[in-house]
Amino acid sequence: MLLRRRLLSTAAAAARGPPPIRVDLAESAGRGVFATRPVPAGELLHSAQPLVCHPSPSLLHEVCYSCLRRKPGEGRVSSGGYYFCSDACREQAKGFHDVDKNADWSSFDDHCSSRGLKYPYMAKRLACMVISGAANADCLNILQPARLHQGTLIEMEEEFELLESTFRKAGFQEEVTSCILESYFTSFCSHPTLARIRINAFRIELVASSYEDLLSSAAASVSCDASVGNAVYMLPSFYNHDCDPNTHIVWLENVDAKLKALRDIEEGEELRICYIDTSMDVNARQKILADGFGFECHCLRCLSGD
Repeated sequence: MLLRRRLLSTAAAAARGPPPIRVDLAESAGRGVFATRPVPAGELLHSAQPLVCHPSPSLLHEVCYSCLRRKPGEGRVSSGGYYFCSDACREQAKGFHDVDKNADWSSFDDHCSSRGLKYPYMAKRLACMVISGAANADCLNILQPARLHQGTLIEMEEEFELLESTFRKAGFQEEVTSCILESYFTSFCSHPTLARIRINAFRIELVASSYEDLLSSAAASVSCDASVGNAVYMLPSFYNHDCDPNTHIVWLENVDAKLKALRDIEEGEELRICYIDTSMDVNARQKILADGFGFECHCLRCLSGD
């Protein structure tokens, strides 16, 4: 089933031709994504599968452990208690799920839960993927790095110690797990993998069965927490921010991301998404962008004081 879906997706993409985008250097924000031809409003620019994702900890029994699809009713549940929406998702996750379920995560979960942490779960998932052979240890190195405050790095070392201890008690080879986790968490690295996860992760806020369902339920998502988890992608992570974006990212059914044009876009124009809630005032936007993403926004909307 999974192979058939990927073949159909590949065939559909081939029929549409290559995505009308290129990655290049932007004037003031490092790399960016640019249109290679005029793009009409509403066009699907491209889709993207995650490099790594993880369900919200409170939804492990309600959201697919692999693709983050919401549980519609009767679903397939593994021996570890996690929900899988299909046999294909169960098979795709088998390697890193086997690593995950063979360890006792109670201390790690208690630590993250008591502090409201979510990104260490993604680092844990990535470590399980690397140990199982499902991913390379350096698969996120191409993404934008982030330098974190020394205090944050010190706090992250506690998560490193918990993960290392958990893997060791589960019988995994210490020199392998230590090497992986040290580069993910500790202050010995100028750009730990967890820092890359923090700055590049998308909050999967809404999963719908169609684009129309997504639009019709958008109002409801403002008043309730519709997040099903977090994910890191390759190409979507190259999109820069604008408080008045010309592109947006949506999730239909599962964690696969879709980038759509919000308005007509000219050839050569940079494609930008909004990292935060566009309805906030300029002061709130600037604070969240500075605290959460480490930059001050100089888009036209912010410069106008809107």
